[in-house]
Amino acid sequence: MTQTTIAPVTRKVTAGKPVEYALTALRLVSGFLFACHGAQGLGAFGGVDGQGTAVPFGMWPGWWASVIELVAGALICVGLGTRAAALVSSGVMAYAYFSVHQPVGLLPLQNMGEPAALYAWIFLLIAAAGPGRLALSHLVNRKTSRSGS
Repeated sequence: MTQTTIAPVTRKVTAGKPVEYALTALRLVSGFLFACHGAQGLGAFGGVDGQGTAVPFGMWPGWWASVIELVAGALICVGLGTRAAALVSSGVMAYAYFSVHQPVGLLPLQNMGEPAALYAWIFLLIAAAGPGRLALSHLVNRKTSRSGS
């Protein structure tokens, strides 16, 4: 009796160009809007009250959330440290949803938590999928690999 071995099939799944461009657009827009939201908490774009008021310095969790939103949103937008920034952002938005919005009502339509819920899921997708080919991290990696050769 002969024994046969079957080699495992390894196939790299690659996304086509439309998916790469859509992921890049999602990353750019959501990162930019998230950074703007963070800047608003720090007093820009009319601040938290439309009069330029910022969340008081160091106040938990609002000021810290604003800083995370600004920095992580900018990183996500440009595509640098994207997976980590998106994972942290997803967690921040999940925390915001469950600690601020969900106690007000069960559904996002009732508790005005749609933006927090959407950001949490969008950033979780970006953390899992990565930044796409059109990200600053790929440009930086190419330059360092060329100069190291």
